[in-house]
Amino acid sequence: MESLTTPDRMIRIAVDLVNTKSLDPEALTSPADLERFLADHGEPSVTVDERDLMAVKAVRERLRPVFHAEPREAAGILNDLLADYAVRPYLSDHDESPWHLHVAKPGATWAEWMAAGAALGLAGFAAGHGFEAIDSCAAPDCERVFVNAAERRPRRFCTPTCSSRTRVASYRARQILSKEN
Repeated sequence: MESLTTPDRMIRIAVDLVNTKSLDPEALTSPADLERFLADHGEPSVTVDERDLMAVKAVRERLRPVFHAEPREAAGILNDLLADYAVRPYLSDHDESPWHLHVAKPGATWAEWMAAGAALGLAGFAAGHGFEAIDSCAAPDCERVFVNAAERRPRRFCTPTCSSRTRVASYRARQILSKEN
């Protein structure tokens, strides 16, 4: 809420927030989990409550479809988030921090701060790299999402582990088919 808002940081927060709930168990089960998430993303000494947790989870569910939608639909989702949460950017040097940009209203909740920053970060990323660079893992047993700024290296998997597991499963399936024929 009261920290530096940089596009790369906000893109990472958006991806990591969506990935807190996938086929893996829910990672945000308590206010302490959200405090840990925020601390891991540069927001130390944060205190949140159950209401904050529920609001952040609601933002997560609004962000999730961006990684699966067609470009026009994804743009619409991001535009709606920006309309609902972002304000005209302003500079701040509060708490003796260096000058930095805020895109959420003064006094915004953590959920409002995340919604505004994540939507702006993803919108800027899409404008610079295209919506095809905002994606979800192609592994059938994974729901994680990612962004990929590499121009000539299309990415289909969230991690090398998912890529390897998928290749091995495909190889084994082909071996079984060839033995049956």
